[in-house]
Amino acid sequence: MKPQDKPPSFPTHHDWYTSSLQSLSSTPDSLLYTYTDAYHGFAASLDPAQAQALRQSDSVLGVYEDTLYTLHTTRSPQFLGLNTEFGLWEGHSNQDLDHASYDVIIGVLDTGVWPESKSFDGSGMPQVPSKWRGQCESGPDFSPKLCNKKLIGARFFSKGYRMASGGTYLGKSKETESPRDIDGHGTHTASTAAGSQVTNASLLGYASGKARGMASHARVATYKVCWKTGCFGSDILAGMDRAIQDGVDVLSLSLGGGSAPYYRDTIAIGAFTAMEKGIFVSCSAGNSGPTKASLANVAPWIMTVGAGTLDRDFPAYVFLGDKSKATGVSLYSGKGMGNKPVSLVYNEGSNGSANLCLPGSLQPELVRGKIVICDRGINARVEKGAVVRDAGGVGMIMANTAASGEELVADSHLLPAVAVGRKVGDKIREYAKSANPTALLTFGGTVLNVRPSPVVAAFSSRGPNTVTPQILKPDLIGPGVNILAAWSEANGPTELEKDTRRTQFNIMSGTSMSCPHISGVAALLKAAHPDWSPSAIKSALMTTAYVVDNAKSPLHDASDGGFSNPWAYGSGHVDPQKALSPGLVYDVSASEYIAFLCSLNYTTQHIQTIIKRPVTCLKKFNDPGDLNYPSFSVLFRNKRVVRYT
Repeated sequence: MKPQDKPPSFPTHHDWYTSSLQSLSSTPDSLLYTYTDAYHGFAASLDPAQAQALRQSDSVLGVYEDTLYTLHTTRSPQFLGLNTEFGLWEGHSNQDLDHASYDVIIGVLDTGVWPESKSFDGSGMPQVPSKWRGQCESGPDFSPKLCNKKLIGARFFSKGYRMASGGTYLGKSKETESPRDIDGHGTHTASTAAGSQVTNASLLGYASGKARGMASHARVATYKVCWKTGCFGSDILAGMDRAIQDGVDVLSLSLGGGSAPYYRDTIAIGAFTAMEKGIFVSCSAGNSGPTKASLANVAPWIMTVGAGTLDRDFPAYVFLGDKSKATGVSLYSGKGMGNKPVSLVYNEGSNGSANLCLPGSLQPELVRGKIVICDRGINARVEKGAVVRDAGGVGMIMANTAASGEELVADSHLLPAVAVGRKVGDKIREYAKSANPTALLTFGGTVLNVRPSPVVAAFSSRGPNTVTPQILKPDLIGPGVNILAAWSEANGPTELEKDTRRTQFNIMSGTSMSCPHISGVAALLKAAHPDWSPSAIKSALMTTAYVVDNAKSPLHDASDGGFSNPWAYGSGHVDPQKALSPGLVYDVSASEYIAFLCSLNYTTQHIQTIIKRPVTCLKKFNDPGDLNYPSFSVLFRNKRVVRYT
């Protein structure tokens, strides 16, 4: 809506929105949310005729259908140099930074929180900052008393989800409406950003050590906006709206949709207000790599985070009957296979999808007692293992195809299983055609100081930025492969219904995992430099990022093993220590972002949707690339020379 059109007879915008809706709809519960900061308008359930009638009103800027967003699914602090005791922050000690961090609040929009996790232990923390206006809401399985001086807020937003579930397509998956995380994803991301230190953390013995978030002394507030089917835009916006009012300093969103013009991008619209109010917004880039132009969350006022590897690995080995040995990865933690090779089988039987190990595709009489080779793709990696186990197989080799290349992601499989890359996979598939092939799987635990690292993850979404090619995206990468963090005890580590194991920590991969690393590091910068704008913090992180790995080589790409490029890693890999004193800052004010929007040839109505006030565009850039951005992406089109100022 156009906020300036509100008739004086209505005391608040909420009253005006309610009245506008009542004139159209007879059902009193059709209004879901009225927004104040993140959006100027409301969310409602309408039929097509009512939506059309609203569009006719002069006070309405636009009517858009709710979109469904998806989640972008204890080594990193050390790898990032955050455990060192020297010169972290010029003229100050680590202790000073810890104290300053007590005042910083990170808001995480995700699947909620498992408050009993030791990562949210608030003992020894001082009083909650006086600026905090948030709270812990109650639910059937969640008492506000579960919050403490670490976990200072926990809310949930389910009206969009509930409205969609009231229809037919979601069926009976009615979830408990509360801030509690029954998935695990939200607990994982929140603890990555700001979890307290927990000793003896591991996933069933893997990656054991001290687990801690990036800003382990900062406060956490969780906003549950994601449910079984995903995250509805109306709920995300309500969460952002509330987080802005509650007083968060950093917003972390490990979720996204496709890319769209900024006035159609719910997260970008909410993030604009957050940026104006001094809140740093960090979002995941998406897991649709290595396909080009596959990014989400590309607005320049958002920090867009891709994913790389750590210097830690979980090797596992395949010994074939022809005396050759192949290396892969695994987090299998059960009883091993012993030392006797067993028969190996690939794509046997009449079913066309036995090679993929889709549910129902394996014939028990052909796989019983054998190791099964499964191609990666289509269904979940851990589900393939469950399919093999249920058909009587005793082990699985999950082999990549061209789509995943050499990228290896470790999983806590339900049976002995090893994931291997495409080249090795091709050799094993070839060997399986020979007479009486056999194999044996063994597991190597956790190894550290792996070289080269970091390597850009193959799944990390890539540029170019299709919305504004003049803005290089992603902005940078952070650790996002095989990350150990806290987990919900309502879900097994593989997230399969058949997985009855329960664990306090889990190892996950995705740009969902790299995003909260950056959110936490941004909180540290905010603590060190309370007067810095979100754009200044973003600049510091980008201009100090590195593009050379620990083997002194340019960053590699997991998808093909070759060198990577800025469309994959942006400005490079985050370096928290350097970012604390970058020496140079490319700052951008809200008015400069508006001049940038004016240069995109959007209508004034479109721009008003984003900035929430009337706009004249008297000041506009000649080229969107003139925005004072910390990285360069020059678009030539048909020119021979392009000048950015």
